[in-house]
Amino acid sequence: MATLHIDPTQLSFERPRTRRYIIASYWLVVLFAIPLWWKTTSIDRLSLPTSRVYAQRKREVSFPITVNLETKDGGNAAAIAREVQSCLRMDQAVQQGSAIDITVTSGDKSNASYNVVLNRGNHEPSAEGRRLYFDMYPEDDQLSHDTSVARLASTLSELLAPYGTYSGSAIQSQRVMKYAPRYRLAFTLLNEDAASGNGALAWDVQKAIQRHVSPLLNKLSVLHNFTIESQVQFHAPLAFEPRYIQQDGGDVHGLTHEDLTVFVNSAEWTLSSSASNDPVIHFVLFIPSSKHSPLHILEEDGVSVNPSNAFLLPQWGGIVLHNPSHPPSSTLNPLPRLALSDLDLIFNTFAYQLLTLLGVPGLPPRVQSVSAAEGAPPEPFTDWELDALLRRRAVENVWGSTETLESIVRLVDQIEGMPVGPDVKGDVQDALSALDDVHETSRSSPIAALKASARALTLSSRAFFNPGMLALLYFPTEHKYAVYTPLFASVAAPLVGAVLREIAAWRRARKAAQAQQQQQQERRPGERAKVD
Repeated sequence: MATLHIDPTQLSFERPRTRRYIIASYWLVVLFAIPLWWKTTSIDRLSLPTSRVYAQRKREVSFPITVNLETKDGGNAAAIAREVQSCLRMDQAVQQGSAIDITVTSGDKSNASYNVVLNRGNHEPSAEGRRLYFDMYPEDDQLSHDTSVARLASTLSELLAPYGTYSGSAIQSQRVMKYAPRYRLAFTLLNEDAASGNGALAWDVQKAIQRHVSPLLNKLSVLHNFTIESQVQFHAPLAFEPRYIQQDGGDVHGLTHEDLTVFVNSAEWTLSSSASNDPVIHFVLFIPSSKHSPLHILEEDGVSVNPSNAFLLPQWGGIVLHNPSHPPSSTLNPLPRLALSDLDLIFNTFAYQLLTLLGVPGLPPRVQSVSAAEGAPPEPFTDWELDALLRRRAVENVWGSTETLESIVRLVDQIEGMPVGPDVKGDVQDALSALDDVHETSRSSPIAALKASARALTLSSRAFFNPGMLALLYFPTEHKYAVYTPLFASVAAPLVGAVLREIAAWRRARKAAQAQQQQQQERRPGERAKVD
């Protein structure tokens, strides 16, 4: 039986022209698909108001302050106001970066931000609300007068600009919490080992908070909203062994300054029980076990005992060590409850730590509140301190917002593939508008300026941490090549190879045709000769 042999080159799809049409069709599909791929993989990169962002660095927030002087003894308040104004102009703490513009006047009590009542005497200055009572030295000589004016100018400087300068390192205090519209205050009673008989099962925390902390929170409500939580833990071991020393003929366990930095045993202590993104300020009352009791804080020499049993952890919270006065129970029955009388001194310390962590400046050493001077319970803090804190927080927020916006612009410039969507651009523009509101409202209302600055800080932070931007923050160009190369190489290699093979085949066919034509031309003269 005969076998039929078919030449592959005679097949229709193996013909050179047909094969080239097929290869060209693949390339046409690829070329038409490139715009679609480019559109679906392109990054939305809107332009940002870069010039407006960098212009914010040159703008300074200014809070105009008017201080009115009035005298009770008929003295020349106008002359004293001019002298105090002259002294304040030479005060570097007021003039350099304090964000305030002080004007001292007389006879303008209704429109003044603050009022100073001058009298003759030797009493220390006292503050009440936004009023300051200041005694000028009773002597009438010029030296005594100049000394009184200098004292008054210095007192006003310390009251109105207690932080020195708001810019640079003065803003980033090591102890003060970073600004947040909301805070959670977590009060925790920690027993190192309640089973040892030297512990407490409960405490009158609600009454203690109501007496010592609530007045502060009410006055600070213009800056923050607070949420309070409390808990009791019965087993909170230390992560280290306190130092054992002899003090006044007794055994004492002490904590060195190095121990205080690692006092919080985060691995075994659960100090926050709520799930929230709000910053937490912790206040811990620690009762040592009978094994480590009494527990005290040591001085820097590591031998003598510090009179205070409280310490502060910067930007975290405060801790108070409590050594119960009763002897440890031999029946393993701990102290049932810490009464309000036991907690008064402790929560008074917590209140002071709270003010420190929130940046309340406090009055100058020689200035006291009127209520404290009269022997009545003092107000939490004066309006002088509250206003200074408002101004400080507003300026901090402006600086933080400006730095965040500049970081966004720099990142977008440095990373070409970073997307900038409408939400990011909108937040940046809204943050800049909020910063404009800060500069406008700072001349009329520090509270409004603070709210605008908080809005600017929130919007700039939201733009910086936008998920669309963070996705490519750590995605360099090399990663893009690593993703696309395996995909396109597997497709492009056979297509490019087919084109190269067809080119090579076309060149071979062309050479063969040229050779054949040349042979025919060489053969024709010989044939003509035979004919002749």
